[in-house]
Amino acid sequence: MRRGKGLSLRRRVPNRYASIEPRREIWLSLHTDSETIARQKESRVWQEQIEAWEARLAGDTAEAEARHAAARRLAEVRGYRYLSSADVAQLPRAELLDRIEGVAKRGVDPKEAAALLGGVKEPVISVTGALEVFWDLARDQVLGKSPDQERRWRNPRIKAVRNFVDVIGDKSLSEISRDDLIAFRSWWLNRLEEEGLSADSAMKDITHLTGVLRKVIEMRQLKVDLSLGGLGIKSREGAKRLPFSDGWIRDRLLAPGALDGMNDQERCILMVVINTGARLSEVAGLRAEEICLDHSVPHLSFQPIGRQLKSSNASRSIPLLGIALDAMRQFPEGFPRYRENSASLSAAMNKFLRSNALMETPRHTIYSLRHAFEDRMLAARIDERIRRDLMGHALARERYGLGASLAHAAELLVPISF
Repeated sequence: MRRGKGLSLRRRVPNRYASIEPRREIWLSLHTDSETIARQKESRVWQEQIEAWEARLAGDTAEAEARHAAARRLAEVRGYRYLSSADVAQLPRAELLDRIEGVAKRGVDPKEAAALLGGVKEPVISVTGALEVFWDLARDQVLGKSPDQERRWRNPRIKAVRNFVDVIGDKSLSEISRDDLIAFRSWWLNRLEEEGLSADSAMKDITHLTGVLRKVIEMRQLKVDLSLGGLGIKSREGAKRLPFSDGWIRDRLLAPGALDGMNDQERCILMVVINTGARLSEVAGLRAEEICLDHSVPHLSFQPIGRQLKSSNASRSIPLLGIALDAMRQFPEGFPRYRENSASLSAAMNKFLRSNALMETPRHTIYSLRHAFEDRMLAARIDERIRRDLMGHALARERYGLGASLAHAAELLVPISF
């Protein structure tokens, strides 16, 4: 409707917002006298108003975190970044006056004033509370992950926070001291000595904990001075996984009846890992579209279909030969039992191999089969570019061309396949 020299949007206030909007109808200036432009701006202006009402409605909650989030959102809708009152006071005069005028033209609404002038107190966030905030801030990290991948991404962070709280307590982030972090590191050092755990276990825990804290502190712009560096624990020499020897794979793992205690899917997944060097989770998560048995060179084509691959290099094709080809012919649609539960598969396989004396040494794990595949390629003098392409590893130089064809790769792998 025309109002004065310009056009405005006139709408009835929805009943949902009656508690925070006393007017029964609202006029919103579209800042134009052109009807064409006004109609183009109409839906955006109304959506911004709805978002502002929603933020004000959310601000009625008794929860400090929700109130603060609502104030931040309302400030964003109005075109400002939420700042504390102390930071607002330090703004240049022109920016400060702009915020004050932004409040004044909306009738000095308390929630508008709090959002634009920093009147909502920063909530006290505990360590466990930080984890809940982290899930929202880190949504981008789970995009494309399957439900199983997301669960495996979340669990170590949950465990790290739980361990810290058990040792130090559920303090607020502002109360955590450098001494608390050092005490947590010392607790892990004691566990390494008493339980014979690897330094990797400790470092993963510390890394996940500090990752959560750092993300929340930085993204929420909390005034918390927490030094998170220098908490590393050096790995012991020789703690790397060993590859299975060719003789052990041939004479022990592939001996008649050796794997009879496994179910059919477990056994076939193991065969594929032995002859492709693929990660256990990659094979378990295969979709039918990635299993190419009718091709002139039967192969697996690992793609981010319904899941997230470890890296861009993990998207690759690997020829199927020998025992791996036989296994995939039994399961041309993949392995549904473990598609969303590869973590339990890894644990079950490691337990089975250890219980049946099928681990070459105590330092071997199911992952050692991947190391063994790479060692066989190295011994066969297969070019580094081809090895890295097949393993899904990055190349230390730019990748030129398409690399080896499937037929060429298959020809190279035939002599080293079981």
